[in-house]
Amino acid sequence: MSNATSKRAARGFIAQFVKFNLVGLLNTLIDFLMFSLLIWFGAYYLLAQMIAYGAGMINSYVLNSRYTFRKRENEATSPQQLNRGMRFIVWNGIILGITLLLLMALNEWWGLNEVVSKLIVTVVTVALNFYGSKKWVFEAKGPQTEAS
Repeated sequence: MSNATSKRAARGFIAQFVKFNLVGLLNTLIDFLMFSLLIWFGAYYLLAQMIAYGAGMINSYVLNSRYTFRKRENEATSPQQLNRGMRFIVWNGIILGITLLLLMALNEWWGLNEVVSKLIVTVVTVALNFYGSKKWVFEAKGPQTEAS
């Protein structure tokens, strides 16, 4: 791999990471606001997290598919799109499981407030979610787009 190709790949990776985190900020805002609202209305914090995470997850799939990892519109009903959708659901189920375990540990075992626990867990899961999304959920097979 030439130095120019290497630099281009590094820039593409950085651009993807920035886009992923911008989408993630929006997902986190949706998730956090819904979580806080549900807590305010008296919902059990683990149930509130599952509902809030689901809302952010839908937004994440749409925006990351179209903008971060640039999947083509004509893939909408292709086997690749269906496989990607299944991987997305599985991966986000894993992230949700980790989130719930960490929330429970911080809240029930360490005695932290639900919202403080949520902030800590969010910081911890961002890098893990990007890595799994890039390497498994939205992995490019065959020719890649410039952003991939």
